[in-house]
Amino acid sequence: MATRNISAMQGGSGRGRVKWVLLALALLLVAAIIYALPAMRAYSQTGAAYSARVVCSCRYIGGRGLDDCEKDLEPGMEIVSLSEAGNAKRIDATVPLMASESAEYRQGWGCVLMTEKEREAVR
Repeated sequence: MATRNISAMQGGSGRGRVKWVLLALALLLVAAIIYALPAMRAYSQTGAAYSARVVCSCRYIGGRGLDDCEKDLEPGMEIVSLSEAGNAKRIDATVPLMASESAEYRQGWGCVLMTEKEREAVR
């Protein structure tokens, strides 16, 4: 008798249970993304800075083309998009929605990463 009452209260089907499990999984996924976001941003910032600096050195010190310099990047860096400001001798590297860095060739110093204030002044 007690078994009948419990099954009647649950609706007799597993649909409600499946909805709760899916909701719990969605909440866990959102929590994991929120937890990992600061680390992902830090890795993206580092990857963008590394890419800008390496490609700037390759392009303006090594004298190679931008497409040829992209081949020097490590595997997994394909997500970083690179652009060149030729007259400014600057390489901009961007990880979409995460980070952006620029490296500029300076006579006597080589390629240096630009500070945030320097990047904003240029744009």
